[in-house]
Amino acid sequence: MLLNIEHVKKSFAETEVLRDISLHVEEGEFVALLGPSGSGKSTIFNLIGGIMEPDDGAITLNHKVIHGKRGLIGYMPQQPSLFPWRTVLENIVLVQELTGKPNRQEAKEWLEKVGLQEFENAYPIELSGGMKQRVAFIRAMLSKQNLLCLDEPFSALDEFTRISMQKWLLSVWETNRKSILFVTHSIEEALFLADRIYILTKRPTMVKEEVIVPFARPRDESLLNTEPFFHLKQKIFKQLKDELDEGL
Repeated sequence: MLLNIEHVKKSFAETEVLRDISLHVEEGEFVALLGPSGSGKSTIFNLIGGIMEPDDGAITLNHKVIHGKRGLIGYMPQQPSLFPWRTVLENIVLVQELTGKPNRQEAKEWLEKVGLQEFENAYPIELSGGMKQRVAFIRAMLSKQNLLCLDEPFSALDEFTRISMQKWLLSVWETNRKSILFVTHSIEEALFLADRIYILTKRPTMVKEEVIVPFARPRDESLLNTEPFFHLKQKIFKQLKDELDEGL
């Protein structure tokens, strides 16, 4: 087991955010976190990344407790967070610069893999939204960590670009098989990408259900129009709706 979170609790002053969170990610697995807005998904990432420490419970990576320890995961935020004064290539090797000697040749090889080799000397303002997300993903990949935490990386993209990026992410993941923990508000996105989905309750957050996604890999967008996909999507939608309705 690569990542294991056991009975983690977290509060901010009088606000209880995480009541009792337990989940895990295996080597080479793609896991999605799906829940209402404000359910603490980003807080979970902050705990894994060492930005915060849990009030109770344990977080282990490769069987070692990682509370408050940074630099152990690759991270891709909702926004690409590219420095406008650095070129594409310079943005990609930024994390490597902070941790050691940057490998510019490897970065260039990745740019070629994702079709951006012509933009290595371009600046972020010259890129489309999807291109910026690819650059941010390469930067996370080159961190060399076994676990990538992706926090709604496609939420700001239009529908066609988002589908294209989802397919691209799956193609890259199928080749490299790094473990991914993926936060999303989209049921469809979670089902299309993940091996397993943790459905979270509203705050204070607990795991409502673990869903094992039954669809074979590799996947393409034709899956979105199948009856089994639609039925599972509706089932999860009802679970999330029931969760929200309980708070009304």
